[in-house]
Amino acid sequence: MIPPSGEQFEISGGGYRAVVTESGAALRSLTYAEWSLVDGFGEHEMSYGGRGQLLMPWPNRIRDGRYSFGGTEHQLALTEPKRGNASHGLARWVAWSVEEHTGHSVSLQYRLMAQSGYPWTLDLHVTYDLSADGLTVTQTATNTGPAPAPYACGAHPYLSVGPGPVDTWELTLPADTCALTDERLLPVGREAVEGTAYDFRVARPLRGLELNHTFTDLTRDRRGIATTLVRDPATGRGVALWVDEHVRWLLLYTADDVAGLERRSIAVEPMSAGVDAFRSGEDLVTLAPTGEPGDQLSVTWGVRAVD
Repeated sequence: MIPPSGEQFEISGGGYRAVVTESGAALRSLTYAEWSLVDGFGEHEMSYGGRGQLLMPWPNRIRDGRYSFGGTEHQLALTEPKRGNASHGLARWVAWSVEEHTGHSVSLQYRLMAQSGYPWTLDLHVTYDLSADGLTVTQTATNTGPAPAPYACGAHPYLSVGPGPVDTWELTLPADTCALTDERLLPVGREAVEGTAYDFRVARPLRGLELNHTFTDLTRDRRGIATTLVRDPATGRGVALWVDEHVRWLLLYTADDVAGLERRSIAVEPMSAGVDAFRSGEDLVTLAPTGEPGDQLSVTWGVRAVD
């Protein structure tokens, strides 16, 4: 029998162990010294709530599934019908193929064919690599066609420092700005986090705060890296998610709207562009035609344990 998420690819290194699935090239599990750093899904389950999935060629939502690019209107399938949105890209349920699998790393690839609503062909690639520094994930898209293509990417890991709930966990989020959304979780503006409940630039407990919010204007170190930290002060355990300079947005989600899963963990989703970027154009990348400079984009992020 084939598991719902397809073939399972296990890697290990530096005290870490991870399992990546054929379905969506998703991160099903990640542990350090037998401690789970992500709230994933079981081998005999399909990913639910986006757990561990890659969001390509766009993350989050597109209003009404409609957008214009290069003077042409496009209509995507509404994969979030209750809110009338096209959600989380086109590659999270497809079967990815293994390119290389070693003891500490696995690379998978998928050719996204031109289709209704997204008439461009992209070669998508991801590498998961484990070392003493934790997990490093590199997502790459290459335009294989003759016309420019709109592109953004993201991922959907849920971080965990114990059994939850998250209320006593401390969050450090290096973001100066929070996006405001409507009832469809689509952007209607933004505000500085200063003086609001969403200011986690200094570590503090989540308490009862419900999160399904995107953040930007990230503070970075000298290497261009921005790091989000979740810690349980009762145990001292912490987990960090870091992003490179191509990741300009983070979405944080405590799943308060999902019965049985609410506040069990916290999703920290790296995104190269914000919600509805295919319509707004903000931080959207245009991949050049194949063979020309700019026909490819690689984005890197990672997760590590913090003692």
